[in-house]
Amino acid sequence: MKLRFPTHLACAAGALRPPPMAGLMHLALAMGLLLFTLAATAAEVIRFGYLELDKDPRYDDKKAFFRTLSRPLGPPLAGAEVAIREVRFVGQALGVGFELARAKGADAAALLAELDRLNGEGVRFFLIDAPGPVVAELAAKTRGRELLLFNVSAADDVLRQAQCQAHLYHTLPNHGMQTDALAQFLVFKKWRNVLLLQGPRDEDKLIGAAFENSARRLGLKIVARKEFVLSNDPRQREQGNVGLLTAGADHDVVFVADSDGEFARSVPYDTVRPRPVIGAEGLVAEAWHWAWPRHGAPQLTGRFDKQAKRHMGSADWAAWIAVKAVVEAVVRTENAPFDKLVAYLGSEEITIDGFKGNRLNFRDWDRQLRQPMLIATHNAVIERAPIQGFLHQSNNMDTLGFDRRDSQCKP
Repeated sequence: MKLRFPTHLACAAGALRPPPMAGLMHLALAMGLLLFTLAATAAEVIRFGYLELDKDPRYDDKKAFFRTLSRPLGPPLAGAEVAIREVRFVGQALGVGFELARAKGADAAALLAELDRLNGEGVRFFLIDAPGPVVAELAAKTRGRELLLFNVSAADDVLRQAQCQAHLYHTLPNHGMQTDALAQFLVFKKWRNVLLLQGPRDEDKLIGAAFENSARRLGLKIVARKEFVLSNDPRQREQGNVGLLTAGADHDVVFVADSDGEFARSVPYDTVRPRPVIGAEGLVAEAWHWAWPRHGAPQLTGRFDKQAKRHMGSADWAAWIAVKAVVEAVVRTENAPFDKLVAYLGSEEITIDGFKGNRLNFRDWDRQLRQPMLIATHNAVIERAPIQGFLHQSNNMDTLGFDRRDSQCKP
């Protein structure tokens, strides 16, 4: 039987003119290259859908210009792109390729149409970059389908509570996790008396309510809750005056519930008393901070900076870890069928490395990713929560956010 090889391999063999004893080695190498090429072309491809709201106001360039701590620095797509680049070699070992399919929509209905299109093409893992109400609608309308949604940018508590779904996973921390982390820090520092400044937006009120719940659980005292208004209307000027708002009852710290961040950025150093500011400005609790120096974080930050030409933020990290979590499940189950892969992804057996020093996995009652929180200023990480001394009967990270007994999730 006469073996025939591709022309380019045959030419290469003729050009090298190996001696007789080396001929068999050269033949084996050629066969190996051919088999590798054939295997690569036959590799399965797992595609991730990335759905984002077109002209999302959360990424308004005018707002991002101020670099307020409560706002993202940009869309988290780059986080997913970095993850896809990182898992290429893992995929090659399994004979699996990983790709990202990006789609935009003007509203939930348009995003659902894009999801249906991609799902029809075989995509079953979707990263959702959209405000909470849009995420909730997408999750409700895809209930019972063989797919998973990963919420990477909506911190709304209700998505983990009354609006939860069995197929909706959350890699971004919710407001309750953020406020619990800050409340732990206040207890640790013995700053127990808090002035709460709250904005007029619905999300401001949700953040304020989350902090009030954290304060109640950990024994902090809210000495006053005052509403601020950021306006050019002379009749509302006093409601935006930081000096007037921070006068009155003494306090140890000022918590600002400001989802927009524009008011919060003017609060530090403008209070009547010399008091630290936390919440939306000053000291914040986030999933990720570019200044985190441990557990391989600088390497991840460097890769992201190179990709996005900016620092990595919490939503960027959430998109990155969503891809990494799925790939980890694919690797450990040896690319098992969808139902077995999902079972492993949601189990406590999985170990996800988020470069924050803890073994990460998803809570089985609300699909929120367990994770430490980084308590940070603009350019430094001050502490990592859960803070030492805050204990839980099964997992100390469950001191942050909704524990099983607090959960209203009934998917």
